[in-house]
Amino acid sequence: ELNIKKADIVFKALSKIPGIICQKPKGAFYIIVKLPIKSSEQFTKWLLTKFNLNGKTVMVAPATGFYATKNFGKNEVRIAFVLSTTKLKEAMKVFKEGLKRYKRKINRK
Repeated sequence: ELNIKKADIVFKALSKIPGIICQKPKGAFYIIVKLPIKSSEQFTKWLLTKFNLNGKTVMVAPATGFYATKNFGKNEVRIAFVLSTTKLKEAMKVFKEGLKRYKRKINRK
């Protein structure tokens, strides 16, 4: 499976999520995604430890570790295209629901 097809799957799914900003990758095996939240680090920890959708969750990386400049990427995550196309489609559904629930959770505080 080509990374281009995987990139298309992820980009199209992300483009349908309100508040997300991203650019379609051109040859990379990952995408950096700006999220409508303050802390991608807190969000990624929550995804792995507190969230699941029918027993499934997703693992994304906070983007701060991919920037040399301090404070860059605080509200961004890196999503790698390392799964099969079928699993990527499912992962994007789980990610979308996770972000929706996380935003609801933090807005209640």
